[in-house]
Amino acid sequence: MLTISCCLASLLCAATASDEGRIRPSDEHPRYWQYKGQTLMLLGGSEKDSLFHVPALEEHLDEMRAVGANYIRNTMSDRKDRGYECWRVVQLPDGRYDLDKWNDAYWQHFENLLRWTEEREIIVQIEVWDRFDYSQHNWVGNPYNPPNNVNYTHEESGLAAEYLGEAYYNEQPFFFTTPEQQNNAVVLAHQQRFVDKLLSHTLRYAHVLYCMDNETSGEEAWSAYWAEYIRAGAAEAGREVCLTEMWDEWDIKGDTHRRTLDHPERYDFADVSQNNQETGQEHWDNFQWARTHVAGRPWPLNSVKTYGADGGPFYGSQEGAERWWRHVIGGAASARFHRPPHGLGRSARAHGSIRAARKLEEVVRFWDLEPANARLSGREENEAYLTAKAGEVYVLYFTRGGSVTVDLADAPETVRLRWLDISSGEWADESSVAGAGALSIEAPDDRGWLAVITE
Repeated sequence: MLTISCCLASLLCAATASDEGRIRPSDEHPRYWQYKGQTLMLLGGSEKDSLFHVPALEEHLDEMRAVGANYIRNTMSDRKDRGYECWRVVQLPDGRYDLDKWNDAYWQHFENLLRWTEEREIIVQIEVWDRFDYSQHNWVGNPYNPPNNVNYTHEESGLAAEYLGEAYYNEQPFFFTTPEQQNNAVVLAHQQRFVDKLLSHTLRYAHVLYCMDNETSGEEAWSAYWAEYIRAGAAEAGREVCLTEMWDEWDIKGDTHRRTLDHPERYDFADVSQNNQETGQEHWDNFQWARTHVAGRPWPLNSVKTYGADGGPFYGSQEGAERWWRHVIGGAASARFHRPPHGLGRSARAHGSIRAARKLEEVVRFWDLEPANARLSGREENEAYLTAKAGEVYVLYFTRGGSVTVDLADAPETVRLRWLDISSGEWADESSVAGAGALSIEAPDDRGWLAVITE
């Protein structure tokens, strides 16, 4: 059984945060999250993976809150993507790094993120390791690369100066250090030291979710080790934490995802972000499979990365918006637009969708809805999706316009039909229409719309 290091124990001795009200699966609605005793839907869209490095971070967080966002992703990366990032360890006068000495600027950035998000009640989902930090050109300048530090050599660490293969090949020994893998005690000690330092900050706060990796192709033993290590550290500090892993496999029905979906003893939620590599009906169907798969012991299914933006590699902005909405009305516990150019980030289109979701939430809580496509007829593939609180509220999402018939047999004789424009996030036309039967509905135009039907 893993135990917390003496170093971390001393770092946490002054921790003052209470575990009361922490982020955790909702007591009443376990498919969703609870924070400060209240069930909530997590929605977001931000501009960078390692958001804690952004210079104007407070302004960015304020902008998010203004449109109703309450959820960010933060990788613990320090690679120099935009030039203003800083390494987590100190650089010495000779240009090399000392892995035993922390760069205060890096950790101050992280502490600022935690403090400012807590003040704004924005939930932070961190990713402890990111394979892209340790592969290809990023590895060349990385402090953990042996010629770049004063702590170990190639021979002592087993790490080479170059790893030129794609990160998804999982050939980097950095991710094989744990006792059940290659048992590389030299490198593992520095990895543990980093995680200890990370926990010395995060365990003082109650609004942090933990993901072991960014879209990993790694071995199960790697993820299991760090999940156990973090949980043991939290327990030693008198805290509880919620953990998951993000696997790279695009098919969420694949065997890799069973490492999370079938292990509630190890993890507390699942991140299904890579489902966002799928499109259209398959994207919806695969997520519904996952939702059904965990129905016996429901827990949150998070989507911290929604891909899709014009000019990016993962389909355009239309598909990005559709993916986000299919998850939101399909029963996901969270949905965040990925950063540009891979996602809609903090764009006007992303903001419109977040505002629209919050407007919908004023009518019906997401956890009171159930996917109900079986009520639709005359529907073409990926044309429209329905979720409902039977007899009370029906929410119909048109992806690109269209016309379908909805079975409202259990609705009142007369119902109210309102249109919510997901581009602007504003209500549009409304009317009274006949309920208690089959109702044909046509979208106002070929953009994305929500038809909200209530008593």
